[in-house]
Amino acid sequence: MPGFVKLFIRGVDGFNRRIGRFMMYGIFAMMAILLWSSFSKTFLTPSLWTLEMAQFAMVAYYILGGPYSMQMGSNVRMDLFYGEWTLRQRAIVDAITVFLLMFYIAILIHGAVGSSAYALGHFGVEPYGFYWELIAAFVTGGREAASEVIGYIERSPTAWRPVLWPIKIIMLFGFILMFLQSVSELLKDIARIRGVDY
Repeated sequence: MPGFVKLFIRGVDGFNRRIGRFMMYGIFAMMAILLWSSFSKTFLTPSLWTLEMAQFAMVAYYILGGPYSMQMGSNVRMDLFYGEWTLRQRAIVDAITVFLLMFYIAILIHGAVGSSAYALGHFGVEPYGFYWELIAAFVTGGREAASEVIGYIERSPTAWRPVLWPIKIIMLFGFILMFLQSVSELLKDIARIRGVDY
């Protein structure tokens, strides 16, 4: 296996392992939010932000933890025949399913790019062009120039009304990490099929 492929696998796996291990502690943040929600509803004035913040924390928890779960093989699998197969047969089936997963994640990334651009106030049909303009404005003119490119910021329709771009950017970032981990898993499966160390 070429050195750059090994470097890619190690880099992606290492980065996703660190993010995943960090996100494991996100369960405590969700518990704290929900505990405060219960406490405030029982003894104080109920907080408006707790339910939606818990939802945002949960989305970040499973989207950013997904690549690490994939890396560890912790995803749910129907093991009717899989357990009886040889390592090479498993790798062949895994390579096919990971390739299909990559196609699905690419569609999710495309949707997340459009959705996050909408959250930043772009209502046109070219979200990639919007991001190109935003980056170019930031590089050439700084924060003030970038703020001129950004339009009306999308907010949640709830009483708390938080802006939605941070969670949409987190989702986009998580989908990109999932795609990179899928490529890493595909390369590992190809190495297993060929009987090569990675």
